[in-house]
Amino acid sequence: MSDPPPESAYSDHGLNGLSEAEAARRLACDGPNQLSESRRRRLPQIIREVLREPMFLLLLVAVGFYFFLGDTAEAAFLFAGAVATIGLVIVQEARSERALAALKALAEPTARVIRGGAERRVPAAELVRGDIVLLAEGGRAPADAALVAGDVLSVDESVLTGESAPVVRSPLAPGEISDQGEAPEQARICAGTLLVRGHGVGLVTATGRNTRIGGIGAALATAAEPPTPLQQATRRLVGILGVAAFGLAIAVLLAHGFIRGGWIEGGLAALTIGIALVPEEFPMVLAVFLALGGWRLAQKKVLVRRTAAIEALGAISVLCVDKTGTLTRNEMSVAALWAAGQEVGVGDSTGAAVLRAAADASAVHPLDPMDRALRAAAPDASVGEAPLRSYPLRPDRLAFIQAWPEARDGVRYAAKGAPEAIFDLCRLEPAARNEVHAAVAAFARRGLRVLGVATATDVRDQGGDPGDATFGFDGLVAFEDPVRADVPPALAAAREAGISVAMITGDFPDTALAIAAQAGVDASGGALTGAELRAMSDGELREAVRRVRVFARIDPEQKLRLVQALQANGERVGMFGDGVNDAPALEAAHVGVAMGQRGVDVAREASDLILLDDRFASVVSGIAEGRRIYGNLRAALAYIVTVHIPMAGLALLPPLIGAPPVLFPLQVVLLELVIDPMCALVFEGRRASHGSMQRPPRPGDEPLMGVTRLLTTIGQGVALLAGVFGMYLWLLDQGQPPEAARAAALVALVAANLGVAGVLAAAGRAVPRRQFLAFGAILAGAVGCLAAALLIPGLAILFAFAAPAPALLAEVAALGALGGVAVGFAGRLVRLRSAT
Repeated sequence: MSDPPPESAYSDHGLNGLSEAEAARRLACDGPNQLSESRRRRLPQIIREVLREPMFLLLLVAVGFYFFLGDTAEAAFLFAGAVATIGLVIVQEARSERALAALKALAEPTARVIRGGAERRVPAAELVRGDIVLLAEGGRAPADAALVAGDVLSVDESVLTGESAPVVRSPLAPGEISDQGEAPEQARICAGTLLVRGHGVGLVTATGRNTRIGGIGAALATAAEPPTPLQQATRRLVGILGVAAFGLAIAVLLAHGFIRGGWIEGGLAALTIGIALVPEEFPMVLAVFLALGGWRLAQKKVLVRRTAAIEALGAISVLCVDKTGTLTRNEMSVAALWAAGQEVGVGDSTGAAVLRAAADASAVHPLDPMDRALRAAAPDASVGEAPLRSYPLRPDRLAFIQAWPEARDGVRYAAKGAPEAIFDLCRLEPAARNEVHAAVAAFARRGLRVLGVATATDVRDQGGDPGDATFGFDGLVAFEDPVRADVPPALAAAREAGISVAMITGDFPDTALAIAAQAGVDASGGALTGAELRAMSDGELREAVRRVRVFARIDPEQKLRLVQALQANGERVGMFGDGVNDAPALEAAHVGVAMGQRGVDVAREASDLILLDDRFASVVSGIAEGRRIYGNLRAALAYIVTVHIPMAGLALLPPLIGAPPVLFPLQVVLLELVIDPMCALVFEGRRASHGSMQRPPRPGDEPLMGVTRLLTTIGQGVALLAGVFGMYLWLLDQGQPPEAARAAALVALVAANLGVAGVLAAAGRAVPRRQFLAFGAILAGAVGCLAAALLIPGLAILFAFAAPAPALLAEVAALGALGGVAVGFAGRLVRLRSAT
């Protein structure tokens, strides 16, 4: 560790914090607040992984085979083509890694600190010893710290000790505060532990590897994300095709050798078939699409924590959203007051007394929107003072209480919270409860959120829990939180996409139904309350959630039952959450969505997506982006299968019927140079297919290549094979030399591939300029490569080409392109018809 600074690191009980210059000095001396460097695939690792791919190994075998035959020029050219092909894969993989690194940087945890007397948010990695950090309920401690101010905290240290019961931590006295060494146990907050209850201020005593959790070592190092279901399925498919290609290649080799005695021709044919059949583009396309898809979602303020969520987004059928801050602005303002049996104005004495009491039950430096609204409405309440103690909400008492000093060692308690909790504190008689309930219901029907307010005094401060004090009921405060302007159109878009939206709130049923009507949530089934849910069996709840879309007075723990009931009905559920108790529901949902601005760390850790702006509309746009990514991935994989079938067929059929070969490894490599960039550049950037958000969600268990799609794709490939191979045989029958027929067949195949790609990439929509330019560049590159192979004598010899007559060449290119376009449109019509 560095030596203590010459300046004071903390004054005024540590609440001024370090200066920025001192923080920078300590960061340079102690290093970042990280246990280990996050794992990232560097370029050498990417190259090593690519070089182990079957495709590259087959190309190396082909290069060696040509060298063995003495064809050094062919071997050198094939090696150059192999390097170019593998280079494209490496470039795309590196591009994916950069996109993933950018996403990880967005997802890095942050910490609220006080530096130079001002509060700011910094990356947790930049925390240093001596920093003042603000600790909040539901967050994880970003470093080892001493609690120096705030509430008595409950801390879950199970990550260190394995004990599930929280421990209590109390602030140090001013004379005990120091950032040297470990804090006393009663005030020690360890990095990685969860703050279960309370708020406080900590003085950082250790960071990074110097923390207690840092001493545990590599067991807590960042783990690599497991492969997604799509990636696993694709790897299995590539493995199966690889085994099939190997078996077929061996069969061709043996057939040539034993039946015709042409071992050399058999070896070339076997290598060509192996290279043509192995779809090495599959893993690369998946990696590129998922990584860049996550990056594109981040541009829409939707941060992907788990790549599998991109696959699941398009299948969501129900979105469970909270009201406050998601459907509404989370900008509370005092709308009405009730006291002494009637609604009162903010300006009269009775209303001002209710406001002052409510403000005294709010944080002095408020973060909660309702606390801010109360402090703004009663600016003279407890100005410049600090409460003696704060009593946070508990499951058995949904009220926040603060104790204030009174004359002669007395104490004054101010409480605010759910009306029922305030009724219990005040021990109201049934008649009084009924009167206040009527006022609460009237406010709720106006869509207002209601809190009860009560006060109590005690001539002597006993320092214990205020629950035994005699509280008097002061009145009600009603808050208005308007619906966000972009929510109704976003909800309409979700309905049009076949997505049902369920609103879950802790508000009264009347308030929930009023807000649902304003936002556009289906309220025809009424509201189901938490008490009603608690009394239901699982079967009854499953029936209820088929028709009810408004859930009121719901405890966070009940959200998990709602998710499970919806899933039991076959729904694919997206769940919103921001609190500690939301974590089980977020993990259970198919897609958990945490709030980036107001959500706690535990909710973010349990989620698949983080909303950077906390807006419901961002999730709807994210679903549209997820459907686009999934559709583009399907189109790219369909294109790969389609073009590999004629490649494999042209390598396999000529030897079987005794015709001159059409493809050699060199020609296959040339085709691969077209396929790889086509998939990565053109298909990834295409727009969503027309009507993608007017169709219902796809079934969650629907395979990427269903039977209809797979048969259609195979049919397209067989049609291309039949056309190109039939043209090749016809040219031979017309007396064309094999070299000229081979060149014409390759030109026709490339043109057909480009035609199919153009139809699939357009998706029935206007083509974006960037995608159009990418397609044009690939077209120009393909034409240039073919022209060079046909017109440059040395290359023509290497490719075993002879240039056909220009008119014939133009004719086969046009026929190939038209055939590809026709095959592409035919496949699209079949898929559209099967979709309807």
